[in-house]
Amino acid sequence: MPFLAPPRPPDAAIARFDENLRRVQFRLWQILMTAITVAITAWFVTLGPMSAILSLMVAKHVLVAILAVGLHLPPVVENGLVENGLGRCHQAPDAT
Repeated sequence: MPFLAPPRPPDAAIARFDENLRRVQFRLWQILMTAITVAITAWFVTLGPMSAILSLMVAKHVLVAILAVGLHLPPVVENGLVENGLGRCHQAPDAT
């Protein structure tokens, strides 16, 4: 009797699994970066009041940047131009 193998999963299911795995890895990266930021900030707080103030100011910006990366926001459109992150602008696509 020949050996029977289960049918191959559909490609859409594989793509969805890859997307879910990528999303989980990204969330774990966010949690790790947040924990590292908090730990370094806590260490600087133990060094004194001036280093505490400076480290809290920097940590606030780092944590907001980590959050902003996770929100997947579209680029900012001003006057019909989109900034591409390198300082150069190009025409924004029509929202039709």
